[in-house]
Amino acid sequence: MTSEVFAKLLPLVYGACFLGLLWQAFRIMSRGYGAVPRPGQTDRTPQGDRTGRLTIHPELLDADGQLTRDDLLTVRFGGDNEQPASPNDPS
Repeated sequence: MTSEVFAKLLPLVYGACFLGLLWQAFRIMSRGYGAVPRPGQTDRTPQGDRTGRLTIHPELLDADGQLTRDDLLTVRFGGDNEQPASPNDPS
């Protein structure tokens, strides 16, 4: 009895999940298509655009909330052919 009910409900649950995920996919894709300007469309700046703004990460602040003057550690991976930059190097 229980397996018969389960066998009848499984396709309905599967179909509902499939339709829900399909709707989510189209909703997310529509946001991406809306971000691309179309020919003839006036240029609009999206809200929350941070282009050109300076972001200071909290790791760079000392206990007083000022930029730290300490030397920072860097990680270099093998196969890197570039010369390490010195702190006084203008580039």
